[in-house]
Amino acid sequence: MKRRDWLISLALTASLLTSAIAGCGSDEAATDADAGDGETKTLVMATSADYPPYEFFETERGEGEPVGFDIDIAKYITSELGYGLEISDMDFNGIIPALQSGRADFAMAGMTPTAEREENVDFSSIYYDAKNTIVAASGSGFESYEDLAGKTVGVQLGSIQENEAKEKAEEIGDITIESRNKISELIQEMKAGRIDAAIIEDTVAKGYIANNPDLEFSTIAGGEEASGSAIAFPKDSELREEFEAVLQAMQDNGELDALITKWFEEYYAEQGGDTE
Repeated sequence: MKRRDWLISLALTASLLTSAIAGCGSDEAATDADAGDGETKTLVMATSADYPPYEFFETERGEGEPVGFDIDIAKYITSELGYGLEISDMDFNGIIPALQSGRADFAMAGMTPTAEREENVDFSSIYYDAKNTIVAASGSGFESYEDLAGKTVGVQLGSIQENEAKEKAEEIGDITIESRNKISELIQEMKAGRIDAAIIEDTVAKGYIANNPDLEFSTIAGGEEASGSAIAFPKDSELREEFEAVLQAMQDNGELDALITKWFEEYYAEQGGDTE
């Protein structure tokens, strides 16, 4: 009798186990089904979040999600197109390789569409224009590359500022170029006296100057011809046309102007900087 009870118990246990396994299989199938047509596709955006006000973390430790001009544009475009958005922060010089390897669907990082970059990725139209500046200690008075003769100059690795500075260094013949991964590193190097100046885009320089009154900047006359920021995509990506349509709509409906005001006027006003 006891043996029979044991066999019944064993049979019930096996039945329950089989049902549980079948249930798990059903849940997995449902999950797979949900990942099909009914689920919003999430796009990965590559950026380098050390470039305020384009993209940056509001905390020094880089906690939370980055914010900024590019982030707001990306959120608007992906929302309009019905995509989800995942932001992947990385060093600037790793962005194009991320697009080429399929680790990112598009990139926004205040990136200028130079001829060299266009060999490896496709770009949208320019959505914001800017100029290069020389950032240095207050009172330095640097206004041209010629003024930097005999000096050590910092640039961000992989940037158009790096290319321009290296070309000018070859022309002038007496400028030492030091490259760093992040703009914040250039500022730290200047304040520590290890470099004399840095070449930084004006919109970004304003934010750092607002927080570092011991520094100054001046626009470089006759700088790099290529200028302005555009969205980068892997070669032949279908997303380019989709994004371009929304980007043009943003220019027409005033949304882009509103974000420019938010990040290049109101943001600097809050930082105590000059927006002119």
